[in-house]
Amino acid sequence: SIKEWVSDYVNHYYQLASDIHMDKELQGWWNEVRTKGHPDKEEGWPELNCHGSLVEVLTTIIWVASGHHAAVNFGQYPYAGYFPNRPTIARRNMPTEGQACSHDGMQPTFVEDPVRVLLDTFPSQYQTTLV
Repeated sequence: SIKEWVSDYVNHYYQLASDIHMDKELQGWWNEVRTKGHPDKEEGWPELNCHGSLVEVLTTIIWVASGHHAAVNFGQYPYAGYFPNRPTIARRNMPTEGQACSHDGMQPTFVEDPVRVLLDTFPSQYQTTLV
């Protein structure tokens, strides 16, 4: 479990609770998280003054950046996991301002319709399936 690993790690580097409280760099980081990272949330922040609070904070950060992120973002797979729906390459150069998208000049310029021009750089669904 994440919490068990974090606890072992914290206990290895901080033998005493006073070590956590006296670590100026750690306290400065935590102060910045609270005051600059989330100045809108003034209440509810734990004090970083013992092993338990440090373990909880680090476990939460690791969980949000790993397991939680995966759980809420990988729901895109049914659509984006099928390569023809979400190609990973562009087969044409991105046009520059004022340059027509296609050789015949019938396509809109990048400034007129940037989304359409961007989508035109991607391969067709059929091309995406070719290896």
